[in-house]
Amino acid sequence: MKKGEQETRKVFIPRGRKNEENFVIVSVNGNSWKIMKGVDVEVPAYVAEVLENGRMMERTARSYVDKMAN
Repeated sequence: MKKGEQETRKVFIPRGRKNEENFVIVSVNGNSWKIMKGVDVEVPAYVAEVLENGRMMERTARSYVDKMAN
């Protein structure tokens, strides 16, 4: 990687239901990215990390709700 270049990662966000937006907006330190669902998108590594953290939190929340329901 050359000096001044950012590390990037390819991300894929599955499409949602019919009534959901076909994109996700991620903001980091005042910069925003509009990431389309259903296609591979190359983003800076730190944006991919934000998306990954969000998915982990969703899984944790879903697990907690399921545990409380039983």
